Amino acid sequence: MSRQVIDVPNLPKLSPKGIGLGILALFIFLTLNGLWYQVPAESEAVKLRFGKLVEQGISPGLHFKLPLGVDTVNIQPVQRQLKMEFGFSTGGATNEAQYGSRGEEENVKNMVTGDLNAAHVEWVVQYRITNLPDYLFKVREAADTLRDVSESVMREIVGDRTVDEVLTVGRLEIETEALGKMNKIAKLYDLGLAVDQVQLKGVNPPPPVRESFDEVNRAQQEREQLINVARGEYNKAVPRAKGEADQKLSEAEGDALKRINESTGDAGRFKAVFSEYGKAPEVTRQRLYLETMTEILPKLGNKVILDEAASNVLPFLPLNPGAPAAARPAASAAPATPRR
Repeated sequence: MSRQVIDVPNLPKLSPKGIGLGILALFIFLTLNGLWYQVPAESEAVKLRFGKLVEQGISPGLHFKLPLGVDTVNIQPVQRQLKMEFGFSTGGATNEAQYGSRGEEENVKNMVTGDLNAAHVEWVVQYRITNLPDYLFKVREAADTLRDVSESVMREIVGDRTVDEVLTVGRLEIETEALGKMNKIAKLYDLGLAVDQVQLKGVNPPPPVRESFDEVNRAQQEREQLINVARGEYNKAVPRAKGEADQKLSEAEGDALKRINESTGDAGRFKAVFSEYGKAPEVTRQRLYLETMTEILPKLGNKVILDEAASNVLPFLPLNPGAPAAARPAASAAPATPRR
C-alpha cells in the first residue's frame, strides 16, 4: 500500500509581540463598545456600579457608562401597558411574564365556586411599572409575584360566589373587586406596579357538564323571553283597559253633570212659572195651554176638530194627493176642547 505525502506550507510563526497586539486590540474594542448604551422609547433605565444603584430614571436616548462590567444597566418598558394571561396563552408575546408554564394553564383555570361547583376561569391582567427601582430591587421577581397575587385573589373572589354569579351576572363585580385587591396588595408589597384592568376572558363550566349547563341556560333564556313577551302584552292590555275605564268614567260623570244641570234648569224654570202663575193664574194657564197645543198639534198630522154641537157637516174634497175621495167627519172628528 503506497503512502501519499502532502506538503504542508510553512505557517507564519506568531511572535509574542503580535499576540500582545491582538489582545490589546480586542481589549480596546471591548472597552469602546461598552462605553455607551441606548434606552428605547417607552422605556426607562437604571445604572448600577459594582451592583450599587447610582442613577435612576434614565430617559430614552444614547447614554454613556463605564465599560468592562463596572457599570451595568437595566432597561424596562415603564411607559408600556403590560399584560398577563391566566388559563390560556397567546403566541409571540414579548413580555416574559405574560404567561406561565404551558403545563400550568389547565390547573390555573380550574376553580371551585362558593356552592362547591367547578368552573373554568380565564382572565387577563393589564399592568404598568410605576417605580422601576422598587420593581427591580424591593421584591425578587416582582412580575412572578404579581402572577401569584392575581391567581390567589381570583380564587378567593370566585370561591365567595355561586356558579351562576361567576358564569353570568357577577362578572363585572368580580373584575372590579379583583382590581381593587390586586392594587392594594401590590402597594403593600412595594412591587412598583399598578394594575390598570382585570378582564374575564372566558368563564365556562367544565367540559363534562358543559352541554347540560348550556341546556339550562337555553331554558332560562326561553323563560326570560316568555316573561318579557307576557309583560309586553300586559303593558299593552292594562293601559288600554285603564284608558277605556277612565273614558267611561268621564262619560258617566259628564252625563251625570248634564242631567243635574238639566234638572236644575227644569226646576228653576218650574219655579219661575209657578211664581208667575201665582201672580196671574188665568193668563198663565191659557199661555201654558197654547204653548202645549203648539208643540202637540203639529205632530198629529191631518186632523179635523169639530165642536161637540156641530151636525150636518158636509164632506169636503181632499187637499192632499193620495187621500180618500170623501172623508168621514165622524171618524176624524174629535170633541173640541171647551174654551176657558
